[in-house]
Amino acid sequence: MPAHDLPLLLDAARKAGEVACGFAGATAQRWDKPDDAGPVTEADLAVNDLLHDALRGARPDYGWLSEETEDNAERLDKRRVFIIDPIDGTRSFVEGSDTWAHSLAVAEDGIVTAAVVYLPRRDRLYAAARGQGATLNGAPMRASHVSALADAEVLAARPALALHHWRAETLPTFRRAYRPSLAYRLALVAEGAYDAMLTLRRSWEWDIAAGALIIAEAGGIVSDRRGAPLRFNNDDPRLDGVVAGGAALHGKLCDALA
Repeated sequence: MPAHDLPLLLDAARKAGEVACGFAGATAQRWDKPDDAGPVTEADLAVNDLLHDALRGARPDYGWLSEETEDNAERLDKRRVFIIDPIDGTRSFVEGSDTWAHSLAVAEDGIVTAAVVYLPRRDRLYAAARGQGATLNGAPMRASHVSALADAEVLAARPALALHHWRAETLPTFRRAYRPSLAYRLALVAEGAYDAMLTLRRSWEWDIAAGALIIAEAGGIVSDRRGAPLRFNNDDPRLDGVVAGGAALHGKLCDALA
């Protein structure tokens, strides 16, 4: 089934990129979501409509979970579900940056089986199917082999470095970097460009699902902030943070967290 779904996701992601790039970033009409949930633009909604039509049209028996579609309990009765972020990094899109991504995944019985993260402005197409490895623009990729926190470069937002998040009285000495799209951060770890990433806040499944499989298929490990495996299509589609990294580093990062 993963091999069956991945070509569908790849085709849909490329079409999503064409639609999104047809909008001119800062000139796209935008709104602010309720409860300080961030911005949404007409591009987000147009991509969401395209993906819904393309993916559900091809797999009408699959459930649907998307940032830009009102959620309902129907998906919980489906064995397989699409988990979609039409544009991950909307603020970057509005600013005219190129570090936003389309994040597309299929989960079966809570486990992601096919995934794509696509950055059309950067021409970077990350993809994976369960048991078949991960690729960047068709070429195989592997996560980092760095094993010491002191040698690591970790993607994380600045609040994650607050001392109360860590066991020790001083912060680990890894180098910190940042990218605004969670899906892109996960993909960068999968390709070995960075050694790990972490977010310690509650995180939506649509930001994480695709990147989680891509990292796992690249030989890395992904968990929640406490080291527990991730499962998807939950009643409350939020995860208890995310820690991801190369297999030699992931456990050490989790152990260092409070």
